[in-house]
Amino acid sequence: MSNRCSVCGKDFQSGNLVSHSNIKTHRRWKANIRTVKAIVNGASKRIRVCTRCLRSNKIQRAV
Repeated sequence: MSNRCSVCGKDFQSGNLVSHSNIKTHRRWKANIRTVKAIVNGASKRIRVCTRCLRSNKIQRAV
């Protein structure tokens, strides 16, 4: 399953892990994704949403 937000499309970010001796290795940072029940098109559905979208109320959560 992908680690992508279904609202904003946020995915992983890539960059370098830099050691004390300045050796660079490639690494990835995953998005902070949560599975929540939300109302989508009038029906309750489980979707994967990043915590920034949850915090800014971009979705309407189902009970």
